Amino acid sequence: MIRVTCWNEYYQEHRNPDAASAYPAGIHAALQEGLVNDKTLSVRTATLNDTDCGLPQAILEETDVLLWWGHVKHDAVPDSVADRVVKRVQEGMGFIALHSGHMSKPFMRLMGTTCDLRWRESNDRERLWAVRPGHPILDGLPPYFELPAEETYGEYFDIPQPDEVILIGWFSGGEVFRSGCCFTRSAGRIFYFQPGHETYPTYYQKDVRQIIRNAVHWAAPAYPPQLAIGHRESLEINT
Repeated sequence: MIRVTCWNEYYQEHRNPDAASAYPAGIHAALQEGLVNDKTLSVRTATLNDTDCGLPQAILEETDVLLWWGHVKHDAVPDSVADRVVKRVQEGMGFIALHSGHMSKPFMRLMGTTCDLRWRESNDRERLWAVRPGHPILDGLPPYFELPAEETYGEYFDIPQPDEVILIGWFSGGEVFRSGCCFTRSAGRIFYFQPGHETYPTYYQKDVRQIIRNAVHWAAPAYPPQLAIGHRESLEINT
């Protein structure tokens, strides 16, 4: 059983009527709904409003993969919580940063760059191309799929060179974007997935849900990592 936590700042849904209409129970609930039919997953939710942001050490230790959606309240996440998340990723927990999660404290610390990009809100159509056929996250996906409207992201995206770019997004306004990027940090796997602006029902779209479900399986640790680090005695006898 893969233990998944869907984290959402849960702020826009209370203040933006369009966001409330798209996600009446919150983005975290939509993410959970897209995963619960997979009987190999145990899925919980957490939000910024919960005690300790819903991510105390005990919860993180019981999380194999953490999904993170944030947008305008990145600075409200305490440094101590961000540090706990980063440490767990380094220990082997999978981390999936969604949409504006590229500017979250955990993702920026794991990347070590500004993670900034070009953007605009203009209801552009987005076409996502699978550019790494055979990758596990793309299992069951067509060569491309389209979203009728999304917030436009464009290059340059200031991230380190990904281990793999598996999705390229093209927008009807002309931009292209590295919309699906894979990284490793120590023992942890990280996936950044671009679609998911709060005013569009993107997380109900079947191909988007398939990608997120596949990403959870890809990012989950296959076994508890045993890292031989720290001080060690010599393997050879010095005479």
